Amino acid sequence: MILALALAMAAGSDTPDYRNEANWLCRPGRQDACTADLSATVVAADGKRTLEPLKPAKAPKFDCFYVYPTISVDATPNSDLVPGPEEKRVAQFQAARFGANCRVFAPVYRQVTLTALRNLIGGGQPAIDRELAFNDVKAAWDDYMAHDNKGRGVVLIGHSQGSLILTRLVATAIDGKPAQKQLVSAMLIGSSVPVPIGKTVGGVFPTVPLCRSADQAGCVVTYASFRADSPPPPNTRFGKGDRPGVEAGCTNPAALGGGKAVAHAYLNAGGNMMVQGAAEAWSKDGPPVTTPFVSVPGLLSAECVSRDGFNYLAVTVNADPNDPRTDTIQGDVKLGATILKDWGLHLIDMNLMQGDLVDLSARQYRAWAKQR
Repeated sequence: MILALALAMAAGSDTPDYRNEANWLCRPGRQDACTADLSATVVAADGKRTLEPLKPAKAPKFDCFYVYPTISVDATPNSDLVPGPEEKRVAQFQAARFGANCRVFAPVYRQVTLTALRNLIGGGQPAIDRELAFNDVKAAWDDYMAHDNKGRGVVLIGHSQGSLILTRLVATAIDGKPAQKQLVSAMLIGSSVPVPIGKTVGGVFPTVPLCRSADQAGCVVTYASFRADSPPPPNTRFGKGDRPGVEAGCTNPAALGGGKAVAHAYLNAGGNMMVQGAAEAWSKDGPPVTTPFVSVPGLLSAECVSRDGFNYLAVTVNADPNDPRTDTIQGDVKLGATILKDWGLHLIDMNLMQGDLVDLSARQYRAWAKQR
């Protein structure tokens, strides 16, 4: 019955009923995409391995509202409201780990599909409806605020298309509105949040600034990641302003005050956020990792860099050929065997800094609660 209701809604253009639990990918108090296995294998620099399970918070004090990226492989320009394995997988790999600190809410929405994106990149003109996608998320947000929030602090989390939608949501429904009082932070990853050049506030948000301290609440965390030795090429859509006088904000979750810092990554042990791939060894003298995630302490560093008109998160692999651990990571967007350098490390934007983002959410909540 629930599936039939979701299918009927997907066939029309009416606003989804977010009182219907089938229209949520993740909600607290049930088994779903955000209660999947989140165990990680920690591979130290000497190759030693330890198992790290995740312990969800028993009584989380704040909420997380997550909007997933372009991931649906539905054949239509906009997806339906029935989540496929790809939507469930991306929630596991991007949002579920925040459950260590918060209640996670993730609406299913009729997003512009991966099928349509590939068509656009190939020069096609699919009949995409971005308003449909935004209106669904806005309806889910309104339902959450009306029925679930009850004065709690909330962290907004999005990636790629999800970040674009949340950027619009903050601009139209939160900034300067009563809901701004509940905003712990907005983590708008894998997109460009415009601010006046050299400033932390303005641009798209009149009063919501970029985060410049881990003890700052009500602010924005945003970045697009590129390999340090492969900076953004001129044709990229990331890391730049959308008009003269503005630039893309860049905030390093591991060092909001600036500078280079070691990244606390939780990477896919095999494959990427879209598809499961063969498990990798991650060290020369060890078997393939069998947990969904792998953590590699000290292997990656990140720094916000301003260069040639771009602001981006430059990621360095601290390779050491003398230790047994891998000297490279996957994460590039490819067309066949060709790396699309204009996309940077878009596939692993969130995973590169996920430990830092999760820890930051708790610290920002404490700052928010102190202000209250």
